[in-house]
Amino acid sequence: MFDEEDSSRKSHEEIRKTPIFKKGWQIFKLADKIAELVKEEEEYEHLQEMERNLLLHQAEQLRGDAMMICPKISGAMGGELYDLKMENAALIRKSAREVQTGCSGLELWGFKHPEYLELLRDEVEEFRLLFAEWIKTFDVWNYTIDRWGLFNPPGINYDDKDPDDDLPFDPDNFPI
Repeated sequence: MFDEEDSSRKSHEEIRKTPIFKKGWQIFKLADKIAELVKEEEEYEHLQEMERNLLLHQAEQLRGDAMMICPKISGAMGGELYDLKMENAALIRKSAREVQTGCSGLELWGFKHPEYLELLRDEVEEFRLLFAEWIKTFDVWNYTIDRWGLFNPPGINYDDKDPDDDLPFDPDNFPI
């Protein structure tokens, strides 16, 4: 169930070199650029204050959602346990899907550069394919039971008995 030495753990530099991290970073850079365009461009000055605020909020939300992807990739790659990897993966997927939704929101509020939104959508689609292949690499048998029941391997339930509970442990014999 647990590996003493897990070769799937990667250093920060190794993580940054992976295709999925690089694609996540490209998504963030593009979302950041879009948010800056909304913030800086004079062509939004004609909008009523409320409309401009909604556009600005939507752009910042897009940036924030994109900003979550790379740290969660690092969290998943830096850990060993299946349930923690899957928890990070679920948050990555949520953030990427929110980026897609955010593009529609920006269109709704009058963003003047739809070509940037199409680029971002294309990046998210490429990311989705990398993501789907990446999660196949998670070791489902390196787990602890997720007592919340969300991220257990197939056939493992939240209320199953943990086999580690039967291991004898004497705190007096534990080296400090």
